[in-house]
Amino acid sequence: MSEKRFTLQPVEWKPWLELVDVATATPEQLAAIDAAPAGSHSSPYVLTLLHDLASLQERSPLFNSAMYAPRGLPRAERELSTVIASMVNGCIYCASVHSRRFADLTKKPETMQGLFDGGLEAELEPRLRAIADFAERLSRSPHRMTATDLAPLREAGLDDLQILDLIHATAMFANANRLMQTLGESVPPQES
Repeated sequence: MSEKRFTLQPVEWKPWLELVDVATATPEQLAAIDAAPAGSHSSPYVLTLLHDLASLQERSPLFNSAMYAPRGLPRAERELSTVIASMVNGCIYCASVHSRRFADLTKKPETMQGLFDGGLEAELEPRLRAIADFAERLSRSPHRMTATDLAPLREAGLDDLQILDLIHATAMFANANRLMQTLGESVPPQES
């Protein structure tokens, strides 16, 4: 697929490996499924990652902590950072899932639609713009990040824990996007 078409509509994901069959899964595999992020227990992605049980057992708690811990950066802003990372990395599936979560949490689907229509430079309120710019830069060139990159975040009102949460969520998606895109492919909804 040459053109990336980001959407708020649900996107499917088609794995290139056989899924682990839940009916024949070991107790350890079933426990790893239960520990996976909420709503993903039967997803093809989790059932693909289940081939490497030890990795999934490490990934799920890390993902849950980075995205759902009840501290620091508000969850909607974590979701925004993952959408930006997913757009930079070209992961249509992840951008779709996390844009809908942002829209559900904020009741502002127009913010996500604006990003998809206008690109990463779309107009955003100042705090969200600071978060989006940081997430984009971190996703594009982590080796070029410096302490000065934190200044716009501080000016937007983020404290140290919120900045750390932003870094964790964005960095998590460097991994998540790459796994999604090398283990399978996004299947966008058909245009009518």
